[in-house]
Amino acid sequence: MPVDAITSKGPAVVLLSGGLDSMVTAAIAIERGHALHALTIDYGQRHRRELEAARAIAKRLGAERHVELGLDLRAFGGSALTDDIDVPKTGVEDSIPVTYVPARNLVFLSLTVAATEAAHARDVFIGVNALDYSGYPDCRPEFIASFAETARLGTKAGVEGHPFRIHAPLQHMTKADIARECARLGLDPSWSWSCYDPTPEGLACGLCDSCRLRKKGFAEAGVEDSTRYAVGSTEEIGGDA
Repeated sequence: MPVDAITSKGPAVVLLSGGLDSMVTAAIAIERGHALHALTIDYGQRHRRELEAARAIAKRLGAERHVELGLDLRAFGGSALTDDIDVPKTGVEDSIPVTYVPARNLVFLSLTVAATEAAHARDVFIGVNALDYSGYPDCRPEFIASFAETARLGTKAGVEGHPFRIHAPLQHMTKADIARECARLGLDPSWSWSCYDPTPEGLACGLCDSCRLRKKGFAEAGVEDSTRYAVGSTEEIGGDA
């Protein structure tokens, strides 16, 4: 257990993708006194490696329960993560990238709330970030606030006066802040997986948006990232990352 916490607030369901942000978020939930219940969505993502990371993180953090739910979004397509579309590797742009999965966090948070209500819990944790990110609309604070109200209106617990608390502890952190949190919590960065397009050898590509933002964050924080990249941390990340 990388965090020193006494469980006293009951379970919290954490949306655990296997990425850095979700790993740090899960550890924060434990640090705040919650028993960890993890939900991982297998949505047909091309970076299957993150599912392995989610399993390992849940085990290492001592999750009381880890549900891996299949929901194959390849049936819809429309994203470089679920369709036959190349993952961009030229730098992080200002517009919403083709790696955006339509309504992903809207769908995933709905499932997480369902899992939370079924567990008779009230706390939901999600590792969204609205500063150093790829511009996805479902990572913004206004989306999280709006969803919390929707969950209150659309659930038995909500209408009976027991609304869910949607925690997004990384919401206003930079990637450098998140890298520092990772170190503070005693987590090994290599437990997590961020790359959208792993190499055949199982290395992180180092060039997709997610790799660029991650490498930039660790570099700015002065924290070592133990992840193995095909394009190393000394390569040019790009001024727009």
